[in-house]
Amino acid sequence: MEKLTTPKGIERDQATQARVEQECKQISLYQFKTCPFCIKVRKEMARLNLPIELRDAQHNETHRTELEEQGGRVKVPCLRITQDSDEARWMYESDDIIQYLRERFEHA
Repeated sequence: MEKLTTPKGIERDQATQARVEQECKQISLYQFKTCPFCIKVRKEMARLNLPIELRDAQHNETHRTELEEQGGRVKVPCLRITQDSDEARWMYESDDIIQYLRERFEHA
């Protein structure tokens, strides 16, 4: 069902999309496949045409442990943003994640 309702990604010129893709290498989404809030974030990622790494915190013990130990709790969705200083920022709550992605990438 998710595939059928996922919006088409926005189009950018090649140079801008390459820059967006490079910036997305600093971001990963810890998620559960069937979580409705995770689906909501993934749909927005698709709309914004963002190739953000998805990390399954439900079935992958390594990702679950990272989320708990580094993020502070096992709660999804959670966006991990690696800063220039190599420090990670952990962002929970689907609405906050979507707002961050829109502010950072919608008009890239």
